[in-house]
Amino acid sequence: MTDAREFQDVPTTTLADLLGHAQVLDLGIRSLWTPVPRLAGPAFTVRCPPGDNLMLHAAIHRAAPGSVVVVESGDVEYALAGGNVCAVAQRRGIAGFVVDGMIRDVGEVREAGFPVFGRGVVPIPGVKKAVLPLNERVRCGGVAVDPGDVVVADEDGVVVVPGARRAEVLAGARERLAKEAGESLDAWEAAHRARVDEPLRAGGFQG
Repeated sequence: MTDAREFQDVPTTTLADLLGHAQVLDLGIRSLWTPVPRLAGPAFTVRCPPGDNLMLHAAIHRAAPGSVVVVESGDVEYALAGGNVCAVAQRRGIAGFVVDGMIRDVGEVREAGFPVFGRGVVPIPGVKKAVLPLNERVRCGGVAVDPGDVVVADEDGVVVVPGARRAEVLAGARERLAKEAGESLDAWEAAHRARVDEPLRAGGFQG
C-alpha cells in the first residue's frame, strides 16, 4: 500500500489537476499561520457539533502518529482547539489539523510550528458535551473525507485523495511532475499556445 507520507512533496495544484474540483476543500479553509507549512498524511476523522469540541479533544489521544486530524464542524463562533491541544497533538506525532471551524491561541500554534488549516481564529472556547463516533465519514470544506484518505495541504489549498486511489494518483502525480521538470519554458509556451489557439479557431475568433 502507498504510504501517505509519499505525498509530502506533491503540490496540491498537481493533485487538483488529477482529481478535479470535487476533492478540493473550499477556499475558506486555509493555513492559519505563515509561512504556510506543508502537510500530508492519512485522515483521522472527527465530527463536532457547532460550539462543541469534545471529540477533537478525544481524537488527539487516539489518532496514530502521522495522522492528519480532519474535523467536520462548520461553526465560526467557538474554537475547536487551542495552544495546549495543538501542543499535545504535536507531541504525540500528529501531523496537523484540517478543521472546518476555528481555533484559538494561534500565536502559540505558530511558534510551535504545528500545521493547522481552518476557517479562522476566535478567542472563545467550545464546550465538551457531545459524544459522537470517531473515524467515520465526515464533510470538511464541502468534501467527503473517509478515514485513511490522504490529506495534502499547502499554500495553494487542501486536497483529499481517496484512499482507494492512493497508488494511482501518486503515480500520476509523479509522472506529471517529472514531465514538467524536463520541459523547458519555450516548449511549455509552444504547447500552451497550441492548446489556447485551437478552441479560439473553433469558435471563430480572429485576432
